[in-house]
Amino acid sequence: MMHVNSVITGTGSYVPNVKVSNEEFARHTFFNKDESAIDTLIDEVISKFKDITGIEERRYANDEQSASQIAALAAKQAISNAGIDRETIDQIIVAHNFGDVPKGTIQTDILPSLASRVKNLLKIKSTSCIPYDILFGCPGWIQGVIQADSYIKSGMAKRCLVIGAETLSRVIDKHDRDCMIFADGAGAAIIEAVESDQKFGVLSTAMMSHTEQEAYYLYLGKSYHPDADSKTRYIKMDGRKIYEYSLVNVPEAMKVALDKSGIDAHKIKKIIIHQANEKMDEAIVTRFIRKCKINASPAELMPMSIRELGNSSVATIPTLLDLILKNKIDNHRIAKNDIIMFASVGAGMNINAIVYKQ
Repeated sequence: MMHVNSVITGTGSYVPNVKVSNEEFARHTFFNKDESAIDTLIDEVISKFKDITGIEERRYANDEQSASQIAALAAKQAISNAGIDRETIDQIIVAHNFGDVPKGTIQTDILPSLASRVKNLLKIKSTSCIPYDILFGCPGWIQGVIQADSYIKSGMAKRCLVIGAETLSRVIDKHDRDCMIFADGAGAAIIEAVESDQKFGVLSTAMMSHTEQEAYYLYLGKSYHPDADSKTRYIKMDGRKIYEYSLVNVPEAMKVALDKSGIDAHKIKKIIIHQANEKMDEAIVTRFIRKCKINASPAELMPMSIRELGNSSVATIPTLLDLILKNKIDNHRIAKNDIIMFASVGAGMNINAIVYKQ
């Protein structure tokens, strides 16, 4: 029996050149949500931040770069890596949260869509190449892969370009400690239909959404500085609630995907999880390991890039995948026939997971 498989045939990423270390935030004045000044010594704030998140530095895009531009740079790498003619791409799916935000402004620009801009930058002429965006919080890139898989297995597409790109440095409140979490970057993958008598590529997926109180765990709000303009809004988050929500729900979604795949849990070689917060990611994977009785440690299964790259939202997973496949992550490799799990959680609140056979 022949199977139509959705397979990642090429990857690419763009890691911005501008490095911003934790020490550079020593010049900031931080306030609490109630606009009261944080009187803890800034060095202690930074030290505690590193202990909790694992982040030591992050990358910011150059002033002249936009999210769509760095998305196109990652896409060019993925196209080259896959060795395909870009005119044969059926869909361009771009996951993001804020569109293009010009440096020095806070205004989101999504007209036209980032995917249309990427198609333009790639100089693709085919009118059958359909570009569109996904707004799904940090799990947006995985959701794009899930959509590509659906189109491929329905016969409506044979080759999709899925990109995650963000310039979060443009939408942070420099008076909020959480601003140290966020970063810029882009990652991309070519997903293709490959017929075979064996199943591989995307084996199963799972999705979950909670939108009662959880819908506003991540939101846009005014600066914490008491003298700030109340009409200008920045990315805000309730970190404690996100942590508690994620710890309960993400391992469950991961297990749903695993159960649907029919794969023995012990065969999982890598878990590529959204680089949100080192401690949170470790706790999620530890709980999943216990739930599935896997005989492996988080360190063995879970490659990380957050220490050097920070949290670039939709870009973290495709960037990390690309770096692993190109042997740029120490002590982590992906080989033919390896079982990989992708998982993410973010604004919505939304969760998704994929079980994938390399």
